[in-house]
Amino acid sequence: MEINGKTRTCGLIGNPVEHTLSPMIHNTLAKRFGHNLVYVPFPVESGRITDAVKGAEALRLLGLNVTVPYKSEVIPCLREVDSLAAAIGAVNTLAAVPGGFKGYNTDMEGLYRAMTAEHIQIADEEIILLGAGGASRAVAYLCAVKGAKRVYLLNRTVEKAQKVAEEVNRSVERQVVLPMALSDFDSLPERKFLAIQGTSVGLSPHAEDVVIADEKFYARVHTGFDLIYSPWETRFMKLVKESGGRAYNGLKMLLYQGIIAYELWNEVKVSEEDADAVYEKLKAHFH
Repeated sequence: MEINGKTRTCGLIGNPVEHTLSPMIHNTLAKRFGHNLVYVPFPVESGRITDAVKGAEALRLLGLNVTVPYKSEVIPCLREVDSLAAAIGAVNTLAAVPGGFKGYNTDMEGLYRAMTAEHIQIADEEIILLGAGGASRAVAYLCAVKGAKRVYLLNRTVEKAQKVAEEVNRSVERQVVLPMALSDFDSLPERKFLAIQGTSVGLSPHAEDVVIADEKFYARVHTGFDLIYSPWETRFMKLVKESGGRAYNGLKMLLYQGIIAYELWNEVKVSEEDADAVYEKLKAHFH
């Protein structure tokens, strides 16, 4: 693709952004679609998020992704916020609208598409969710909305898990999320669960770290899904597999949240063939 006077710009704002794989997703899609579009990372210093959004408006950027630490901080800078993003309290995608940007959350639908692609069911499932940070809060909300029977929210500090459980339960108007201490997994019903690892524990370069190391925990897991994708196989995933379960990393979630953002910006539908091509390219980065 030739960059010229008609090239549209999209990008990623966050801090840090140097390690992002998002340009690979969007620039590959632009090439496959023949769109005159380029996607670049924009590091934004602490305290400058409002300036960054105003600058993006002035430069007429087509859209932006937002990563840590600005997913909640960016909300007051926006013209509109999609109802799902407002309920989750986090925005990861901005699309240009008259007078500014509209904020969306494509992380959750991205996770749902990734899990569907791996034939993982949420509806009517009993799910263990590790962590009560921003990502886990969004996952708890997704599980509740998609019809999970129960979400056992395990966290180091129970107070934080209680706060997330209250917010999500109030939002969906049913008691679906149950807060627990990490050490209380022994009191869970005697059966196997889908377990989602929603913390940053185990992220490179701390690949040997894990939220729960006890083998008894992993004996209760039929499927483990780690939101982390670097390293390719986390210790959480290894422990799930060693206990006979299936385990997946978060790379397809990254892929699909990017695809949904690309679809929003360009008003197109990305085919499974295109999605697979981008996924193979992302995967090659790790092998």
